[in-house]
Amino acid sequence: MKKQVVSVLLIAAMTASLVAGCAKSSESSPGNENTEGNVINIYSWNSEFRERVEAIYPEVKEASKDGTVTMLNDGTEIHWIINPNQDGVYQQKLDEALMKQADASADDKVDIFLSETDYVNKYTDADADAAMPLTDLGIDPETDLADQYEFTKVTASDVNGVQRGSTWQCCPGLLVYRRDIAMDAFGTDDPEEIGQKVKDWDTIKTTAAELKAKGYYTFSSYADTFRPYGNSIEASWVSPGETTIKVDQKIMNWIKDSKEWLDAGYLDKNVKGQFNPDWNQAMGSSSKVFAFLFPAWGIDFTLKKNWDGENGVWGVTNPPQEYNWGGSYIHACTGTDNPEHVKDIILAVTANKENLLKISKEYTDFTNTKSGMQAAAGDNSYASEFLGGQNAFQYFVPVAENIKIAPLSAYDQGCVELIQSSFSDYFQGTVDFDKAKENFETAIIECYPDITAVQWPE
Repeated sequence: MKKQVVSVLLIAAMTASLVAGCAKSSESSPGNENTEGNVINIYSWNSEFRERVEAIYPEVKEASKDGTVTMLNDGTEIHWIINPNQDGVYQQKLDEALMKQADASADDKVDIFLSETDYVNKYTDADADAAMPLTDLGIDPETDLADQYEFTKVTASDVNGVQRGSTWQCCPGLLVYRRDIAMDAFGTDDPEEIGQKVKDWDTIKTTAAELKAKGYYTFSSYADTFRPYGNSIEASWVSPGETTIKVDQKIMNWIKDSKEWLDAGYLDKNVKGQFNPDWNQAMGSSSKVFAFLFPAWGIDFTLKKNWDGENGVWGVTNPPQEYNWGGSYIHACTGTDNPEHVKDIILAVTANKENLLKISKEYTDFTNTKSGMQAAAGDNSYASEFLGGQNAFQYFVPVAENIKIAPLSAYDQGCVELIQSSFSDYFQGTVDFDKAKENFETAIIECYPDITAVQWPE
């Protein structure tokens, strides 16, 4: 790893907390006939990737009861270094390890690390030299990853188009709705008919008035609608080589519509943001919230966890606009002493169609092979018990095929989080529109000292 990356990652580590060389080892393990190291160190923020590796990777022999070590057939051990995403802790710990990478002993080197879409660009940056080009591992994206959804490959690439990561996930989002509320408000819970009532933002606004008349909220919070707007912006928040934040018109549309919806009573004023107790409670059986906008992981990891009723009450249909939300990207760390193992794991978890279909069936992930997901959409064995026997893949596939995503920048996470927090006060009526803009400008420049200006659309 280049020595100059130290200052880049130091700044990045400070940012994360504000918004929330290397030779191969010559040591060998018993039974390990190559010259790779004894330990594969993998950095992540939860157990999701570990569970999928242990479920489908054929070289897994056994795992420790506490989930910290996975033993492979050749005697190599995978050590899982898990730190929470909250308050930037994961990025801080990862950055500290990356800054020590060049001088770390073989068994202490980072071999694989994960990133999320909101900050993947920080680690795929060519100058940072943190994530290896996949071609340096012997992975050819044009052939080995040809069946992946194209936008996921672009997301994992640097500004020169060099792919430096891969993912088992594609995260198209749907509208997930309460069937019982639909029956009360509209006299039907049929997903095709509900889909027509939420097919675009103008139509769903009319539908929101119908729901309000029956005593229901359409969504729980203005934060619930951010991803369709924010993840379909036309251009990057910051263009390569520039120091100006450019706020896309679609972000302004979200601000305008959110204020209108909140004032009209289509959203619950008591729910401020997401991933907090009020938001979680809005997914319970006593809630008056009709729908959420979720990708597959949102249904499986968030909605199911917070639902306290029977299976079959929730259904899915098309969203008012195609969008992607999330994605966990797997990177080979520059300086790894286990390049062959790393290559094998990445290919097994992100390129092997049968492995990915197994993940989809066991974990309901919408996985990253186009042919696999098309097959799942037509296979009733992929139906969800939680969704009352509905096959959500039928709805995910057309969304995934139409997703367009703007080029990412290293400033995305801060922009996404701070634009929402700055305008939350405006939505709640504690500051006016101009003050909210001013607050965003102040917060984003404090977060990224190299930013010199914020440009708002005319």
